[in-house]
Amino acid sequence: MTLTATTKSADDTRELAAALAAVVQPGDTVLLAGDLGAGKTAFTQGFGQALGAAGPITSPTFTLLRHYTDASPTLLHADVYRVEHLQEIIDLGLSELLDEGAVAVVEWGDVAAPVLAPDFLEIRIEFGGESDDERRFLFRPVGPRWGARMGAVGRAVERWTT
Repeated sequence: MTLTATTKSADDTRELAAALAAVVQPGDTVLLAGDLGAGKTAFTQGFGQALGAAGPITSPTFTLLRHYTDASPTLLHADVYRVEHLQEIIDLGLSELLDEGAVAVVEWGDVAAPVLAPDFLEIRIEFGGESDDERRFLFRPVGPRWGARMGAVGRAVERWTT
């Protein structure tokens, strides 16, 4: 089951992400895929703010991983764009941190998928539409954890579905 949603601006993308954040549970992983500038970081900003992360949420392109312990649950924000070897992703320890009850959002997640837990929500972000700011989101559950919650995901992002 794949779900499609469309946003009209970066603020709209943040709102969609905030709506999705209401559905996440400790231990969940959200993988974001899409071209440079597609809106992965804007998505994570809205997602993190909805979980209560204070301060600026910026892409951890060079640090690879940021922890937002003030979010509930703790938000792990990874950006694996510059990773050259999958071992580097394993070394981040995401699976251990998820076992402790955090939620992970991984930018360029399609690169990381082979070494992460086999249960995640993949969100592919595409350019498109009538304006430069419009984005299309394709939600694809992988594994039973997310597969069982796609109805809740659909209700959360219903305003944006096409």
